[in-house]
Amino acid sequence: MAFAWKAAGITYNRYLAVASRAVRRSLKEDKRLQAERRGEMDLRFAKWESGRQGENKSLASANEAAMAEAASGGQQ
Repeated sequence: MAFAWKAAGITYNRYLAVASRAVRRSLKEDKRLQAERRGEMDLRFAKWESGRQGENKSLASANEAAMAEAASGGQQ
C-alpha cells in the first residue's frame, strides 16, 4: 500500500508543508497569526573552500538569484 503523498509524486517534506499550511489557515485569526509566525524560517548557508568558511548567505535570496540567472541565460 502506497502513501497518498508518494502516489501524488511529492516528497514527505513537501506533504508536511502543505498539510501544516492547511491547518494554519483553518485557525481563528489570533491563533492563525501566531502559528504563521512560527512557520517562518530563515535558512542560511556558507560555502567552504580550502578549509575556510565563506560568506553566510540567505538560502531564499540565493535561490532567487539562481533562478533569475537561469531564466536570463535560457533566453540568449
